[in-house]
Amino acid sequence: AAWAPSMPVVLLQLRDFLLVYNRMTELCFRRCVSDLNYRLLTRREELCLDGCAGKLVHSNHRLMSAYVALMPTIMQRRAADYEASVAQEGSAAPAAPAGPDAS
Repeated sequence: AAWAPSMPVVLLQLRDFLLVYNRMTELCFRRCVSDLNYRLLTRREELCLDGCAGKLVHSNHRLMSAYVALMPTIMQRRAADYEASVAQEGSAAPAAPAGPDAS
């Protein structure tokens, strides 16, 4: 199918999202939930979790914005480095040996 080549990219993105989500959940749970004797969260725990998750989501958005802004520069630098290495390899290649009649 036409979508098959992009499937690994989608799976990698999903994996990355789930890793971030799981880390955020674990961090906020450890930081905010202190009483496991009750089924429901206390008001204090809810406020802590809202603040914790909000802060992490906000910082993640800021990081992603910076990444998106820097990505074109990084890609241009990589392309320039690649072109320079290809040009260097081309100029460093030994000259073709001369034919038998060249002496």
